[in-house]
Amino acid sequence: MQTASQLHPIFYFSNRRSSIKSDGGWMKLGGRNPSQLAFIGRGQVITRTLKGKVHWRNTLQQLERVGPKSVGVCLLTSAFVGMAFTIQFVREFTRLGLNRSVGGVLALAFSRELSPVVTSIVVAGRIGSAFAAELGTMQVSEQIDTLRVLGSNPVDYLVTPRVIASSLALPFLTLLCFTVGMASSALLADSVYGISINIILDSAQRALRSWDIISAMIKSQVFGMIISIVSCAWGVTTMGGAKGVGESTTSAVVISLVGIFMADFALSYCFFQGAGDSLKNCI
Repeated sequence: MQTASQLHPIFYFSNRRSSIKSDGGWMKLGGRNPSQLAFIGRGQVITRTLKGKVHWRNTLQQLERVGPKSVGVCLLTSAFVGMAFTIQFVREFTRLGLNRSVGGVLALAFSRELSPVVTSIVVAGRIGSAFAAELGTMQVSEQIDTLRVLGSNPVDYLVTPRVIASSLALPFLTLLCFTVGMASSALLADSVYGISINIILDSAQRALRSWDIISAMIKSQVFGMIISIVSCAWGVTTMGGAKGVGESTTSAVVISLVGIFMADFALSYCFFQGAGDSLKNCI
């Protein structure tokens, strides 16, 4: 059976070893195939989605996998992050007489940064690694090449459903994590530090703006696309058997996390550069 690189003799890339074959055929730079990486790199996911070239049954399956099956670990993580964050500053705010600002600080921290970033990190570890390992196994066992031979487009069947599912599920997971994080923080502040839940909720309501929630949803959607695109890209370009699958999975998670932090900085700089008076109403 001809491999995908033989069916599409364009370029053949790799980051593991370098060799160039200049005979007019293809160029090797070590193990990654840009004819496969072009699934994502040339924007085929977006264009084929807009054209309706989506395998909707696979999309619903992946949506269930990314969303409902990830709720438990995301909420548990968010609850403990919220309580740890509360311990760090509530006592100091109390000493300064800023009890009525606690809820506002918690709400702004969770909505703008903690909820989207923590949720995305959990999803990158749980779902991104699964995407990379699954597609990597399919690649080394030539199942993706079989899809090509059978006339199915691997972008429509494998990549696009995962990208759509991740970009749709992450905003809702972020909203749930924001709610649980705020609730756990308010309960801890009330039970340990004696700050009433009503004071915290009132302060949070006065500090929050609709844009804070919208920005969190936008951030999480961007993070979901980064996770799915990076994981699928590394998965479909896996080489080297079981060892290659492990390396691709590790690289996919690491690059996804780095991409999340870089995107978080860029989006925060754009969204909140001029903000600075949100806590005035709750002091």
